[in-house]
Amino acid sequence: MDGHALLARAVEDRIRCLPCWRGAIEIAPLSGGISNESYLVSDGAGRHVVRFGKDYPFHHVVRERELMTARAAHAAGFGPEIRYAEAGVMVSAYLGARTFGAGDVVAQRRRVANLLRRFHAAMPAEISGAAFLFWPFHVVRDYARTLRAGGSRMLPQLPAYLALAGELEAAQVPLPIVFGHNDLLPGNILDDGERLWLIDFEYAGFSTAMFDLAGATSNAGFSPEAAEDFLDAYFGGPPDTAIRRAHGAMQCVSLLREAMWSMVSELHLAAPGADYAGYAAENLARLDKALDQYRTTYGKCTK
Repeated sequence: MDGHALLARAVEDRIRCLPCWRGAIEIAPLSGGISNESYLVSDGAGRHVVRFGKDYPFHHVVRERELMTARAAHAAGFGPEIRYAEAGVMVSAYLGARTFGAGDVVAQRRRVANLLRRFHAAMPAEISGAAFLFWPFHVVRDYARTLRAGGSRMLPQLPAYLALAGELEAAQVPLPIVFGHNDLLPGNILDDGERLWLIDFEYAGFSTAMFDLAGATSNAGFSPEAAEDFLDAYFGGPPDTAIRRAHGAMQCVSLLREAMWSMVSELHLAAPGADYAGYAAENLARLDKALDQYRTTYGKCTK
């Protein structure tokens, strides 16, 4: 038996030993994650998702905080029920819902905007313990420290990334503090035919709404017209020029942060099948396009 098969056997054995099952179980891997492993497990009580993960200090990921947030999201009506948890493992209800792709986020943008507006408003009442702040510009700066310390192949580019982050931060406008998801890849939005759900709360925390709004639109490749309609739905009316500019700038930093996430992952993670260098290159290419559009529309911020 090769190493991969031995690892798979060990993971299945650990799943079978969890004390939450009713009767015999069936296990199948779930695809989609590039930093965590997830499995679909069926037992006498139904279907469940088993998610493995450990703390990633280099990504500011703390599993205890993620578990608290997942439970809070369920209590607030946005996420699946957490049925069992222990160190490194979380078992949640399987929703049987369709995972969104980029085209779904674009097509359902007003539903997604409404979901985010409700999530931002309702979640603080369910959050317990010390508040965690997610500020994307700090994340970029801290990723740069991690990349320098690890001798990343991207060292020559770091000064330009930091200068760009400073420019984009200067374009932001004051908004109320909300509780954000902060990882709005299309695959983290699910549709069960009646309502939308959110999953994967590794990066959730108190933040600016603008990062979720920018993440949803940049990760799904919105056109400027679709993004304007999305902002209209979220804010309850047409956005002014300052909001549009802040959103365009945050779209760029969303892509920069995603690219640098992959650069850091290249140093510290080894998920099976993950191409971190390729994912970073993909997001940098998208950043170039978004930045060109942003500067063509608004110029370079010198504030």
